[in-house]
Amino acid sequence: MVESRRSDERPIGPVSPPCAGTADPGGAALTESAASRPAPGLLALLSTGHMVVDINQGALPAILPFLREAFALSYTGAAAIMLVASVTSSVIQPLFGYLADRMARRWLLPLAVFVSGLGVGLTGIAPSYAMVLGAVTLAGLGIAAYHPEGYRTASQVAGARKATGLSFFSVGGNAGLALGPVIVTLFITTFGLPGSLGLLVPSVLAAGVLAIALPRLAIPGSVQPAVTQGASARPMVNAMAVLILIVTLRSWTQLGLTTFVPFYYLDVLHGEPRMVGPLLFAFLGAGAVGTLVGGRLADRWGPRRVILYAFLCATPLIAGFLLTRGIVGLLFLAGSGFMLVSTFTVSVVLAQAYLPKHLGMASGLIVGFAIGTGGIGVAGLGLVADRWGLLTALGLIAVMPLAGFFAARLLPEPPRT
Repeated sequence: MVESRRSDERPIGPVSPPCAGTADPGGAALTESAASRPAPGLLALLSTGHMVVDINQGALPAILPFLREAFALSYTGAAAIMLVASVTSSVIQPLFGYLADRMARRWLLPLAVFVSGLGVGLTGIAPSYAMVLGAVTLAGLGIAAYHPEGYRTASQVAGARKATGLSFFSVGGNAGLALGPVIVTLFITTFGLPGSLGLLVPSVLAAGVLAIALPRLAIPGSVQPAVTQGASARPMVNAMAVLILIVTLRSWTQLGLTTFVPFYYLDVLHGEPRMVGPLLFAFLGAGAVGTLVGGRLADRWGPRRVILYAFLCATPLIAGFLLTRGIVGLLFLAGSGFMLVSTFTVSVVLAQAYLPKHLGMASGLIVGFAIGTGGIGVAGLGLVADRWGLLTALGLIAVMPLAGFFAARLLPEPPRT
C-alpha cells in the first residue's frame, strides 16, 4: 500500500528496500525511475563533509598520548576524555535526529563541520585538563549536529540500492576516522601540541563549500516531511532495542581499540610515538573499505546476515593482534577494523527499516546514542586498565564482538513489502 501523491510534487530520494525483500526505510511513494536514480554529486558533497567531521573525531584518540604526557594523566583520566567526547558527540544525537525529522535544518551542516574542527583544534592549546574537556565538548556538539541531518539527506538521495548509497556517504566518515590520527600526529610531532590547530584548515574549507552548496541541498522536494514517510509501516521497537544493544557492543569494541591500542603500542611494545597515527590508520582505514563492502553485501544478502558474520569473525582477529607482533599483528588489527566497521552503514539501514517514519531519529539512535554509550564502556575499561593492567582491558575488548554475535541472532528481519 502506498499513499497518493499530487503530480506536481517532486520526490527526490530513493525509497527501495535496504536489501532484497525488506521494508522500505524511506517509505515514501516514488516512481520506479525516480527511485532508481541516485544523486551522486550531492552524495559526494555530503560524504566530504562527513569525512572532515570525522577527521576531527578520529584525531582525538591520537592526541590522547600527548595529552596524557602533558597533564600526567592516568588511563582513567585519558579514558574520561573519550567519555566526554562520546557523550557530547553521540549520546545527544537522537535530539538532533528528532529535530531533523521535524524540519530540515541544512544550515547545521556547514556550521557543524566548523565547530567540530574548532573544538579539536583547541585541545592542543588548552591550559588545563578542564579546558581540554571543554574543547572536547565543543567538538562533540559539532559532530553530533552533522550526522542525523547528513544521514537523513543522504538516505533521500542514495538511489535504489539503499545500503550501497548510504555506504558511500558513510565511507567518507570512516575515511575521516582513519585519516584523523595520521594528520594530527603529523601536526603534533612537527609543531607540538599546538599543531592540533592545523585541523581548522580542512574544517574551514569544507564548511565554506557546504555553505555555498546549501541552495542545492535545499532544492524543492529534497525533504519530505516525516509524517508522509512510511505511513503504512509500523515501527519495530523491540527489534530497535536489540539493534541498539548490538551497536553498543560494537562501539565498546571499536572505541576501546582506538583508545587503548596506542597505549598498548607505546607502553607494552615500546614503539615510537610517531607510529601511533599509522597504526590507527591501518585499523580505521580497513574499516572504511569494510564500509563499502558491507553495504554491497547487505544489498545482496541482507543486513542481518552481514552483522552476524562480521561479529563472529571479529573476536579471533582481535585475539590474533594481541598474540602476534610485527606485520602479522598489523594485519590482524586491520582485519578486525574491516569486520567491525563493515557493520556501520548496515546497522543504520536496518534501523531506518525498523523506524521507517523517523529516518533522522533512527540514524541518531544508531550513529549517536548507541555509539556514544561506547564512551561509558571505555571509561570502565580505563578503570580496569589502571587496576588490573592494560592487557586485561584489551582481553575484555576482544570478547565483546562474540557477545554481539549472540545478540544479533535475536534480530528479526524487517517487514516485507
